[in-house]
Amino acid sequence: MNETRLRRVLEYMKEEGLEQIVVSATASVYYLTGIWVEPMERMLALYIRSDGECTLYANELFGLTERADLPLRLHKDSDVPTAELAAALRPGTLGVDKAWPSKFLIGVLEARRDVVPVLGSGPVDRARMYKDEEEIASMRSASAINDQVMELALSAVREGVREDELAALVERLYRERGADRSSEGQLVCFGPNGADPHHAPVGAEVRPGDSVTLDIFIPIRRYWCDMTRTVFFRSVSGEGRRVYETVRAANLAAEAAIRPGVPLREVDRAARKVIEDAGYGPYFTHRLGHGCGLECHEPPDNSASSEAVATPGMVFSVEPGIYLPGKLGVRIEDLVLVTEDGCEVLNKVSKDLRIIE
Repeated sequence: MNETRLRRVLEYMKEEGLEQIVVSATASVYYLTGIWVEPMERMLALYIRSDGECTLYANELFGLTERADLPLRLHKDSDVPTAELAAALRPGTLGVDKAWPSKFLIGVLEARRDVVPVLGSGPVDRARMYKDEEEIASMRSASAINDQVMELALSAVREGVREDELAALVERLYRERGADRSSEGQLVCFGPNGADPHHAPVGAEVRPGDSVTLDIFIPIRRYWCDMTRTVFFRSVSGEGRRVYETVRAANLAAEAAIRPGVPLREVDRAARKVIEDAGYGPYFTHRLGHGCGLECHEPPDNSASSEAVATPGMVFSVEPGIYLPGKLGVRIEDLVLVTEDGCEVLNKVSKDLRIIE
């Protein structure tokens, strides 16, 4: 167990009045134990009590062995997976992970009528929001690799290249640089396709004057990188230039607003105001960003409704965009680390307007 991280979780459990929680998310179990298991349909559950006692419940097919610092309770496919966990629970409130499959929760509740489930992700989610030095080093390293991949991908934009071809190139470049496996895929959008913020790459070929948006992301040694850049192929229209410079200004305004103690909703506001003042308010259709770490999207939420306050150690995205249906889309995204006096932008690829000849 990572005792420093566990102590932080126990502090948050106390603040939230939780005497016991079940942690089941792969990333959260790894965060505390260093054990990475993707259980699929089987059960993985880390049971934590407020006194610091922890037990890991897992299927024997995961190939885990007991450690001195973490008791392990194994079950077989033929067993009732929740039986031992249910027997170990204390009566009363039980905090459960927000994504724990209902089949396991129902199994526990059927065996223990004296247990009351509540949402219990908060203590671990809150702890994970503040990256320690080891995590910060991992995220800097991942972002440096992402910078390399982005530059190589942009240099591959040429006459006749397809969205799906460029997306496949990005995946290959990541793998060559030690990236973990990911099923997310890459977002590559040409021209009008860029007006869909989550457009999946298809066989569309780039055309002169197209905006070219690459939103590329993957875990590298468990920690995610995530960055978006938009360039133009051969030429840029007056409207395209105005949209680009507006988004760039919004990105820079938001990053300039980040410092400890600033509510993230104010960071969102700083970017959104630039876009609204330019007359494109209705075309910025999503939140400013999301936390990033062991998962690509994790707390804190960086949006107009966020309750989070910028605190040193937080890592989140700043990704304003403007999407003009039938014409183009522009998004510029960085990952930023909140520091003691501002923020460190983890991505170094230039944000100046770029035309690929």
